[in-house]
Amino acid sequence: MALVIGLAGTALTSQETEWLKRKVVAGVILFTRNFASRAQLLDLVASIRAVRKSLIICVDQEGGRVQRFRPEFVALPPLADIGALHRRRPARARRACILHAKLMSIDILSTGIDLSFAPVADLARGNLAIGNRAFSDDPVRCAELSSLYAATMQAQGMAATLKHFPGHGSVLPDTHFDLAVDERPASQIFRQDLLPFVTGILAQAKAVMCAHVSYPAIDAHAAGYSERWLKHILRKQLGFEGVIFSDDVGMLGGANVGTLAERINGHYRAGCDLILVCSAEATAEVMAEKLGRVAPRTLVKSLRATRTGRARRMLGKTKFLAMQSRLAALLEAP
Repeated sequence: MALVIGLAGTALTSQETEWLKRKVVAGVILFTRNFASRAQLLDLVASIRAVRKSLIICVDQEGGRVQRFRPEFVALPPLADIGALHRRRPARARRACILHAKLMSIDILSTGIDLSFAPVADLARGNLAIGNRAFSDDPVRCAELSSLYAATMQAQGMAATLKHFPGHGSVLPDTHFDLAVDERPASQIFRQDLLPFVTGILAQAKAVMCAHVSYPAIDAHAAGYSERWLKHILRKQLGFEGVIFSDDVGMLGGANVGTLAERINGHYRAGCDLILVCSAEATAEVMAEKLGRVAPRTLVKSLRATRTGRARRMLGKTKFLAMQSRLAALLEAP
């Protein structure tokens, strides 16, 4: 077990610098509060690397309403736009999916950040947290597009993270603010919501992020706290050998587990490798605890970005700008 922690602002504080030196910290997750400009972001990333080169640096740059960096970055449409195109023009949608993944990956890799937590593999079935972040309500369409997106990211040098295992899209509550329970039978969950994760794993996605949703037909515990989901279904039955992330321990979807420290230990016991502590306040609270476990170095290393130099050279080039124009044109197709 190791932590991926949030920072308070646009530059490292002396206290945060000390936290990053602790071996229990494997990385940093950045948010809009950590961004003012591309130049400032480059400085922040460099300062994190100066503390420990081995740290992974992450962000949620999905597109649509979940895009932490906006000025000076490509404005990415929501994945639902690609899913809608797939209903009309499947071949065009596949090209749009590839372009979206390339643009996002190149833009983020060029800053020195290792990964964006993508793609969303949930079904678009009305969940308040997911909404148009997901490709489609159709399991087969979602499986095809999320797997293609993951494979394209990894071809660009960025590890793909399938989220939110085993599927967050078919319940209404937003687990940032409420508990969520999916009461459907196991057969329905396995046949529908799990399908994009199965195909994504077959596409060699390097990471999975868990949902703060419980599925009583399988286990009373939410997926990220469930040994049955993580150790038995994900690891043994699906054969996943990559990195398992928790979702943010500060989300209210995990509030019934206990304190932040108890939630971290619960995720660890269930089988999570890297545990997200996203808010600056939660980070300060957790760093006051004595947490000594460390993720295997090989797991963390598998998430480090490659081809960052190529990504930097691509920015501003005619080919990169043409990719943006082609994506827009494809999504406007009748």
